[in-house]
Amino acid sequence: MTDDASTDGVPAAIAGPDVDIDRAIEALLMVADEPQSVVGLATALGRPVRDVHAAIDRLVADYDGRDGTVRRGFELREVGGGWRFYVRAEYDSLVSDYVNQQNPSRLSQAALETLAVVAYKQPISRSAIASIRAVNVDSVVRTLLGRGLITELFTDSETGAINYGTTDVLLDQLGINSLDELPLISPLLADGQEGFDIDVR
Repeated sequence: MTDDASTDGVPAAIAGPDVDIDRAIEALLMVADEPQSVVGLATALGRPVRDVHAAIDRLVADYDGRDGTVRRGFELREVGGGWRFYVRAEYDSLVSDYVNQQNPSRLSQAALETLAVVAYKQPISRSAIASIRAVNVDSVVRTLLGRGLITELFTDSETGAINYGTTDVLLDQLGINSLDELPLISPLLADGQEGFDIDVR
């Protein structure tokens, strides 16, 4: 691929070379509900990828308060293969409390435990999850599927069991780029193996 975003098969630009690229990127990211790739932004703006990279660098520096600018309460962060606005870490608890007051709906402890098992052991079948947690997990798995946090990866050709894994939505929610950034599980377990009989992150 060349540095120019207008390659075959890519939709025509919705902006153009005369648009203020920094402000245009801000506008697009403000309404995006998932991280946006540099190539996607370049395509939308009708600008070379290198220009978008440079604009993002300027925006990150601006929001971080470099060169005498005001450090914002949000930051522009690369997550899950794209860029998105996030609340700065020091304001996480404030925003979390506010959001929970507005929308108290959250995952149950059972759902969080099941999600953790899937994240560290994927691909994994429903029966294997149930074996680790020692409880029926059918309803919890349906909840996680409904929220888009896990997905069906494949069906085992021998057993017919569906194997599950996490989605980019989880990475987005956790603010990480890959599962490799998950904390090690071994320090949290008595012997580092209980319930996790294979190598984990």
